[in-house]
Amino acid sequence: MEEAKKGNITEEMKAVARSEGLSPEKIRRLVAEGRVVIPRNVKRETTPKGIGRMMSTKINANVGTSRDYVCLDEEIEKAEIAEKYGADAIMDLSTGGDLDFIRKQLINHVSVPFGTVPIYQAAMEKEAVVNMTSDDMFNVIRKHARDGVDFMTIHAGVNLNSLERLKKSDRILDVVSRGGAFTIGWMLHNGEDNPYYKEFDYLLEIMKEYDVTISLGDGMRPGCLHDASDRGKFMEFITLGELVKEAREAGVQSMVEGPGHVPLDEIGLSVDAMKKLTGDAPLYLLGPLVTDIAPGYDHIVGAIGSSIAGMHGADFICMVTPSEHLALPTVEQIKEGVIITKIAAHVADTVREGQREKARELDRQMAIARKELDWEKQFALAIDRERAEAIWKSRKSKSKACSMCGELCAIQMVKSALKKT
Repeated sequence: MEEAKKGNITEEMKAVARSEGLSPEKIRRLVAEGRVVIPRNVKRETTPKGIGRMMSTKINANVGTSRDYVCLDEEIEKAEIAEKYGADAIMDLSTGGDLDFIRKQLINHVSVPFGTVPIYQAAMEKEAVVNMTSDDMFNVIRKHARDGVDFMTIHAGVNLNSLERLKKSDRILDVVSRGGAFTIGWMLHNGEDNPYYKEFDYLLEIMKEYDVTISLGDGMRPGCLHDASDRGKFMEFITLGELVKEAREAGVQSMVEGPGHVPLDEIGLSVDAMKKLTGDAPLYLLGPLVTDIAPGYDHIVGAIGSSIAGMHGADFICMVTPSEHLALPTVEQIKEGVIITKIAAHVADTVREGQREKARELDRQMAIARKELDWEKQFALAIDRERAEAIWKSRKSKSKACSMCGELCAIQMVKSALKKT
């Protein structure tokens, strides 16, 4: 960010410009303004990814162990599968096993930006979450930065002020963010404000030293439709906007995280409010999930919300898997979640500033390939080529068309008829 402010175009900016189809100067200006981030720790080589205004909608995949199930090989496979099928970033949310070893192994198996939530480890290293000290919380951040983590979710917007708003709300699920819950439990037990908020300047020093991007976590995000768009959430929005301003002044890249469960008609309100209050900082959303009654299909529920959020300006979408709310996801569920989220991101890009023409050209090329019954080109353009080709081959037609219509293919019949006129 400091190089961009000086007017210097870095190699990372050039790489992002090439991948996004924009000029390097445009990328430099957006990074300098804080409206685009390129997460990259100084200690790690990654594939540069631009997240923010005018960039294509990016997606993140969460992997990691739980205390109930620890299998490093499976988590590595999940991370590799997620990157293979289009994840632009990987986050390690591990809470079980040797957390340092797991993180180092995962980060070595992916080339895209890598993120973590440091408070998870700080809490897991104590018998009780509330026994963490301020030093414990910051020492873990420094450890993750030294290991090459490119972006970190920090719940600095959860403070005593937002806690008071929560107490006065009529929420059903109170707080569903694990990091937010850890922070609230700590504040209530210790009678002190959140160290990440109270010592935000110190946090910025660590981030700046390693050029880590701060992802300001949404600890007050709603966990059901009933809890959406309340005072607690908007109080956190206001605080996050103030912290983004401080980060930009310090030359530290930052993005903000947004709500989880939001009704369709309130998604635009949430996105617009967050963008306005945070000075158009890159916005990272989980979903939003637009109904609470579809367990087993929440990846689809999240994709619906993601497309609408992307239309309104969300920049970075966290993948949701079919196991959301139910279990630790399997490798196959990670794959399915990534592909569904990739579709949602493309849908958003078809109406997104800076990406609309490029995204719609892909759809135009698919339309041409369908007109020509050019199956190879259709498979090449498909978001999930493997599945499209497998379905086509499973029941091939005797004609050039698919087996749904065969010789009665409408496209083929009209094309032939028009040639005769």
